[in-house]
Order: sequence, then structure tokens, then C-alpha cells
Amino acid sequence: MSRNRPYRNGTYGNLGRDDDYDPFGEGYGSDRYGSSQPDESRSSNRYAASQFSTSSRGPPPSRSANASANLSPNVPPPRSSQRGYETNAEREIGKVLEHIKREWPAMVENDCVPVQLALQLLDTSSVGRAHEYRNFQKSHQYLQDSLKNIVHDYHQGFNSSIGTFHKIQDSIRTSQKKVRALKESLAASKAALCTTDPELKKMHATSRMYDKVLQTLNEVDELRTVPDQLEARISEKRFLTAVGVLQNALRRLRKPELDEIGALSDLRSYLANQETALMDILVEELHEHLYLKSPYCQDRWQNLAKNQGIFNDVLAEAQALSPFHVILASIDWERSAAEDPQKNPEADTFSYITLVVESLNKLGRLEAAVDMLKQRLPVELFTVVNETINDVDQKHPSSLRGGPSGSHGLHMYGHRETQMRADVIYDLLWTLYGKFEAIAEGHRVFHEAIKALIRREGAGNNSALLGSFKELWNLYQNEIRSLLHNYVTTDADVYQFRSTPRPGMGVNGRSDAARDHLFKFSEVDAKSPEMATEYEALESIIRAAVPGLTSNTRKGDNKKGSLVVPRSEPVTARKSTGPAYGSSQPSGTYKSLVEPSVFNMSLLLPPTLVFLQRLKNIVPPGSDLATSTLTSFLDNFLVNVFQPQLDETLGKLSDTVFGEADAFQQDPDWSHVARRPIFKGTTAFFTVVTAFCRMLGTIPHDQALSSLIITQMLRYYDRCFSWYKALVTKTQEEASDAQPLRASAVLALEPSDLHDIMQSLWKADSPDLEMLKNEVGMLTSYTDENKLQVSDIIQDRDTIKSLCLLYTSMKWLSVKVLGLRHITRNEADSSRSSLPKPEKKRWTLLNDPSKATAEEGPVYLPMTQETVQSFDSILSSYEELASTSLRTLHIEVRCRIIQSLQTALSPETAPYLLEQEVTEPDPEILSLNGEMVAYDEITTRFLREKEVAFVRTGLGLLINAYLIRKASMTAPMNAKGCSRMQLNILVLQQNLKNIESGVDLVRAANYFELFDLAVKPDQGVQAIIDKAKADAQEQEGDGDGDGSGAGNNNKFTYDELKALVELVYSERLADAERGVAGAARRQMADTLLSLSEAMWQVS
Repeated sequence: MSRNRPYRNGTYGNLGRDDDYDPFGEGYGSDRYGSSQPDESRSSNRYAASQFSTSSRGPPPSRSANASANLSPNVPPPRSSQRGYETNAEREIGKVLEHIKREWPAMVENDCVPVQLALQLLDTSSVGRAHEYRNFQKSHQYLQDSLKNIVHDYHQGFNSSIGTFHKIQDSIRTSQKKVRALKESLAASKAALCTTDPELKKMHATSRMYDKVLQTLNEVDELRTVPDQLEARISEKRFLTAVGVLQNALRRLRKPELDEIGALSDLRSYLANQETALMDILVEELHEHLYLKSPYCQDRWQNLAKNQGIFNDVLAEAQALSPFHVILASIDWERSAAEDPQKNPEADTFSYITLVVESLNKLGRLEAAVDMLKQRLPVELFTVVNETINDVDQKHPSSLRGGPSGSHGLHMYGHRETQMRADVIYDLLWTLYGKFEAIAEGHRVFHEAIKALIRREGAGNNSALLGSFKELWNLYQNEIRSLLHNYVTTDADVYQFRSTPRPGMGVNGRSDAARDHLFKFSEVDAKSPEMATEYEALESIIRAAVPGLTSNTRKGDNKKGSLVVPRSEPVTARKSTGPAYGSSQPSGTYKSLVEPSVFNMSLLLPPTLVFLQRLKNIVPPGSDLATSTLTSFLDNFLVNVFQPQLDETLGKLSDTVFGEADAFQQDPDWSHVARRPIFKGTTAFFTVVTAFCRMLGTIPHDQALSSLIITQMLRYYDRCFSWYKALVTKTQEEASDAQPLRASAVLALEPSDLHDIMQSLWKADSPDLEMLKNEVGMLTSYTDENKLQVSDIIQDRDTIKSLCLLYTSMKWLSVKVLGLRHITRNEADSSRSSLPKPEKKRWTLLNDPSKATAEEGPVYLPMTQETVQSFDSILSSYEELASTSLRTLHIEVRCRIIQSLQTALSPETAPYLLEQEVTEPDPEILSLNGEMVAYDEITTRFLREKEVAFVRTGLGLLINAYLIRKASMTAPMNAKGCSRMQLNILVLQQNLKNIESGVDLVRAANYFELFDLAVKPDQGVQAIIDKAKADAQEQEGDGDGDGSGAGNNNKFTYDELKALVELVYSERLADAERGVAGAARRQMADTLLSLSEAMWQVS
């Protein structure tokens, strides 16, 4: 222990126990090697140390062995390894430290007591550690050698640090001296400042004066740059900044210190003028964007027009923009508008409007600007409408718009013309309404910007600033009404637009004819002495009342021009190229692009309703304009303008159809619309009805409009019935006081049994022989009572053709009109004020506007339960008129047969007491055949098979019955006369077979053949009696006969045989010798008695 003590107290002895440097302490180990070993590692190290002390008591292991032992995972690498390289001395010291930690762990503890370890090494007992003393010495020597190596490697750094330390000490001492000197200087300065000096005060006042002068000069210098800045901001359209620059400059100029500077007077005048000019510029910019004059607004209205219905090449490339409600919701109204220097302010027109509003408000001229907008609103809208009409006029050539000029709206357009007119009107309306909607959107943003401004500034509800939207709607209403009036009414080619009625205009906007010839200054001769005297008197009065208003010097012709008439000229827009509003030139009128017509209503109304519906979404909520009243002016237009015009046009069109010379002629194009020929007027009338019904399908229902068409349908029935009466009325030469109508018309119109049986025959599915017999009997009886004259027969074949056309036309029209029948629940009827008004408005969005131009699709006439009764009544009238025409045709041919046979059987016309054979039929019979053939050809050409069969069936039965019933008319008759009659019957039969199928005149032929047998000497009248007996026996054998021989061609009744007997004796009865006639009379009585016995005797 004594040997080691000098070493510990030597050069490196301070490394053992030092408060400032503890190489084996916790802090050192933590700082240099990381955390110290845990308690478990310490116990294991103790165990290893004990093992080392008992098993190996030699010197410490070699450096290589220590290096291998240093690879313990619990030992952190030395600092030098962290730096990337390590010296030999550092490696050695690291090994030594590891050796100490492993062999002598107690030495590295913070609470290590070296004395305790020393005592243990001196203790030679069994519990002592004296046996480890040599190892301890070796470890100590190893540590000393490692430290020497460290010192040897780093001795130069140690030596240089000593010199550096002395330099640092010198620098600190120098700094301390300077600080002491500075402190003394500050104290002296403080003492000097506390001393008062009059000169210093004067210098201070002078300095402040100079500062103010410099400040004033700086402000003047800055004010000199204001005009350039202001013009630059205005040219860049940074109006918010420009207003700030202007107001800041004006505020500076109002400072008292600048009032006396005369050089600033020009600048004051300039800025004052610029304030007014800036307001005018802001108002013009508002007009540029509100009324779509700016090129940045084109996309907006073009996109709206394209979405609403325009699809042309110009607007096809318009980019789709966001809906207005989305844009409106995206604007933050609670924040003031701010300019973005990086963007074009005009690119977003709505943001630009809010910026202009903010600028006007900041300028203090917002209310004046709103007043100017209201004043110029009619002018701007008129310019927009006029320019739109001119643009559309240039796009559509006038030769392709359809409609002849001067037709006064009475032209019925075809599909091609309607489509061309629709293209023009749709192009005009969709474009105009697209602009109107864009203008309304701009006014809505303008309204919202002012409203937000008032709310932010707490100005309350300023109605003067927020009332522009109602004024806009009133002008929209006037514009729409004028457009509708311009293209619907036909009272003038153009419609004069005025926001208020002109002097001399009536309530309905039409000029009063009595006021057109009022006094006008333009018509006065200013050079006349009377006018010169009046002008001088007027000027003297004006000079006395208002001095200076008129000029005192007048020369020559300048008398009239000397009067100074003050007038206020409207402010015109900078870029407005249109004429001034209210000018006496034609600029105050709207040009009609197509001819006015009520049919245009179906083209005008759908776009208008779409626009009004879209306008409801733009009207600001809470405004004094109720969206539910946006269509109220249409009700007024419908009742007061459109309905009278429709009534007038419909009446004129109907009159045109009725009054045409060929209205009741065959339509050359009937095959396109009907299966049988019809009247040209019927086709034209139904075209009118269809056109009006199609138009009514595109506008809201009003029963008054449907009633107009029903009224015209009734008028057409009256016209057709009048035509029928004209066809069947006798001429003035033929007419008698008793009956002006022809026989067939009387029988067809007047109710009678014959009328009823004709109705039954027409309704029967197949011909009924009994009804045909009854008809023949009734007709024969009627002609017996009312002898047919030539005037009772329709001689003109064109009349027969007209009756056929009347039947087919009425049947076709009734079927077509029936297809228009449609019952609606909408009870709206503007013609009846007593009806309660519906709760909901009828002006709702309609179907596709293309319905107005579509030729396909169903067409209906909407009617109520009350109106449909009148409609059904008119249909019944059409059907009844058709039936009357058919009955007239049916009975006319029979009357013609009866009248012809009546003439042929008359001895006065064709005597049957002949002396020689006749080989040709009677001319009356040939004429009858020709008339029947012509009649059949006409009916076959114009009527259907059912109607033709109704006319034909029963003709043979009638001729058979009439020839037999009226055989007594031919008396006197001889055998040669009978041959003539038989020839006539044969000719009639041959002709009748070509008309009525399965018909013959065998019964009439047998009847006169029996006469031929009775006049022969070998048989005589006994042949008639024998025939009667045979018929009686046959009838008795059948047991079901009715006593009339009409059902059998070879059977005859008693009356028919009696007439035949009288006809056989007619030749002798007509003999001039009384004896022959008396003998014949007696023989005839006996023969009749025998005939009676033969017919009625019961065996």
C-alpha cells in the first residue's frame, strides 16, 4: 500500500477521487457509454470477478484477449467509434475500463469506498482478498500505461488550450473596462440632458416645422401621382381601388394645411370632376353587364337560350355554365366584395356587378345610380328587343318564313310553312327570353348585393334601393304583351310599343280614329302672316314671364326656331347603337318577322310560359312582386285580346270556307283524306277545326275558346243544310205557293209513315220484303193523292252528285269531329264570370312545344260536361243531315220512276190503241232507262255499297207494282197496244238487271200477257176467269195465302184482274157506236160477276 501511494499522488493522482471528474461514476458512465449496467449484470460481474480471482491470478489478459472480451453486447461502443475512427490509446483505455468493470466492479460504483477495498486486499484471512492484491496491482499498472498513451497522443491539444484560456481571460478583462467606461458616459449624458437650454427648444420647434413642411411636400408629391393612379385603376377596371384612391385624395385635399396651396386647385377640380365621371363610368359598366352589352355576358345568355330550345350553329359551341341558383348560393353576401389583382374582374359578370355596387356605395352615389337604372330601364330593354329582332331578321330570309302577305292572318299554313314560321318565332323567342333571363339574373344579383350592403351597414329596409325588380317585371310584361299582340292580332302590321299609352290612344292601345286628324305644328305654314303674328305675341308673353328664355334677335325664316323649348334628353348608353326610345321615327316600333295570326299563339305561348316559370326562380324572395301573379297579365290578354281575335279569325276563316265558289264542289284531293269523294269546303273546314284544336292543345284550357269552335261547327251545319235546301228547292218558275220543295225532299224531311219505314229499311241488316212492299204501297198511295209533276223531280244530275257528296261529307265530318270529342275536368270559362275561379292558376307549363308544329299525334277539343251536350247535338245534326240526304236519294229515284211511268202510261203521251205493230219502245221509257243508269253510276261512284244497295233495292218491285196497279191508265188498249207495253216492260227489265241484281219484271209481263190472251178470239175473257179459278184453287190448297198475288209472279188479286177485264173491254167501250159500247158494258158486267164468283166462291 505504501508503494502505491506516491503513484496515486503523482501526476495522475487526481484521476482517482475528484469531485469534478469521476471516470467511474454514474454520470460519466451515462454520458460516455450510455446507461450503467443493471443490478443483475453487476451480480454476474462479481461472480465473474470471483472466478477470475480464484482461477487466474496471473497478469491481466493480453490486448487481443481483452479485445475479444470487449465484444460483450451490453457494452456500448466508445465515443471514437461513434466518430468513425479510433486511436490505439483510445482502444487501450477502453479495454482497461472493461477489465475494471469486469474484474473490479465495485470500483465503478458511485458509492465506492476505496478504503474498504484496500482493507479487503490487506486482509489475509479466509474472508479477505489478499490473494487478489497482485491482480489489482496489474490492473492498476495497466490503467497507468493506458493513460500515459492518451496523454502522449493529446498533449499538444492540452498545451494549446492553456494559452487559449489566458487569451479569453484577457478579453473578458478588456470588456469589463469598456462597460465601466460606457456606464460613466451614460451617467454624464443623463446629467447633461437634465440641464435646460433655450437654444435647444428653438431648434426643436424648427425641426418640427421642417417635419411638417416635408410631410406636406410628401403629400403634395403623392397627390401629384393620384391622376395617373386613378386612370390606371379605371383602365384596369379596378373600380374599388380607384374609389379608394379618389376618396383618399379628396380627404387629403380637405386638410386645412392644404387649403392655402394654390397649386392644388386644378387637382381639386380634376378630382371633383373625376368623382362624377367615375359614377357615370360605374353606371355604364352596370349597364354593360346588366343588359348584356359586354362580350363577357354573351356566354351566359347564349347558354340559357341553348338550354331552352335554340340549337343553331352559333350557340352550339356555348359552354355549359352552372345554374343560377348554384352561383347565387356560392356568393358570400356577408363579406364585402374584394378585388383580385390576378384575375380579370369582368370575367365573372355577377362578381363584377357586386364590385360595382360596392364601388358606388363607397363613392356615396348608389341611390343616384339606382335612379338612373330605373330611368334607363325601358330604353335598354327596348334596345335589347329591337337588336334581337334585327339579328333574327338577318338570319332568316323573308322568302322562307311562310304566309302570303296581305292575308290578314286568314291563311292556313301547311306543315312546311308552319315549321318555317316556328323556326323564326322560336329563334326569336328563345333568344329574347334567354337575354331576358340573363338580364333578370343580373338584376337579382344587383338586388342581392344592395340588400346585403344595407344589412351589413344596418340601414334598414330601403325600398328606394330595392324596388327595381318590380319595375323590370312590369317592362317584361309590356314587352311580352306587345310581342304576343304583334304576332297574334291582325289589326296592324306592327304594334307600337309604349310603356304608357300615348296621348290619343284608347284603353286597349288602339288609336282613336277621331283623334288622328288633330292639329299638328308640323302641318302649319310658319311663313304665313297669321302664324308670324301669333309667334310674336307668344314670344312677348314668354319674355315678360321668363326673361332670357327666348332670343331677342330673329332673322328671316328663323322665327320658329327662335323659341327655346327646354327638354330633357334621355341618357344613352355608350355602346348603344339602337335609336333613342320614344323617337317619332319607326325606331319606336317592332318589326314583324312573320305574318300575324292566331295560329302563332301555339308557337308563342310555350316559350313564354317556360320563361315565366324560370323567372319565378329568379324573383327575389320577400320582394313586393308575388311570383303567383307573374301570369296574371296572360289571363287579361287571353280574354281581352286573344279570344276576340280568335273569334274574329275563326269567323272570317269560316266565312272564307263557306263563301268559296267551289266550297260545295268535289275536292280534287279527296283520296288523301277520305275513302269516298267529299266537298272541298268540308275538307277545308275540318282543316280549320283541326288547326284550332291543335292550337288549343298547346295553350291552357278555356271553355270559351272551345265554344267558339262549336259555334262555327253549328254555322257549318246551317250552311250545309241551306245548301241542301237550295238543291231540293224548286226554281221560281216551277215553285208553287203550296210546296216549294221537291217531292223527294218533302218525303225525306217531313215525318210520316213512309219516313219511318225508310228509316227502318236503312237500319235493317238485310232487305225486308214486307217493308219494301209497304214502302211501295205507301209511295204509290202518296203519288195518287199528290200527282207528281216534272218540277217535283230533280232533273240536274249535278244535283244528284251534290246530294251524294253532301251525304259523304256529313258522314266523314261527323266521324272526324267525333274523334275530337274530349271531356275535361277543367271548368275554366272566361266568358262566364259567375263561375268560381279555380284556386290554382291555369297557366302551367305545357307539354313539348314541338306539338305546335307536329302534324302527327292525337288532336282533341277539350269540353266540359255542359259544353259536350252542344257538341253531341251538332254531331247528331250532321248525322241527321247525312241521313236526310240519303233518304232524298233513295226516294228521288223512285219518284223519278213513278213520274216517268206515269207519263209513259198516259194515253195522251203514248196511246195504246194502235192500228199497227210498234217495234221500238216509248221515248219516255228509254229516257227513264238512261236516267236510272246515270243515277246508278253517280251513286256507285260516290257512295259505299251499303248506301248504293239502300238506293237500288226495291226498284223492280216498284215498277212491277206500279205497272199493274196503274194498268187502267193505258185504256183504251188493243192487242197491238199490249205488244207495245210488253216491249216497254222488256226494255225496262233488261236495263234494270244492270242496276238491281236478281230483279225482273215477270209479274208485269205475265199480267199483260194475260191481256193478250183475253183479247184473242179463241179464248177471250174466259182466260182471265180460268186464271182466277186456278189461283183460287191453288190458294185454297196452300191454305196460307193472304189474298194478294204480290208474292207470286203468276198470281194476281181480284182488283188487278178486275182492272184487267176492264182494260180488255176498254177498246169496245171507247167505240163511237153506242150499241157496241152498251153491249160491251153488259158483257163486262157479266164477266166481272163470273170473276167474282171464281175468286170468292168456296168449293
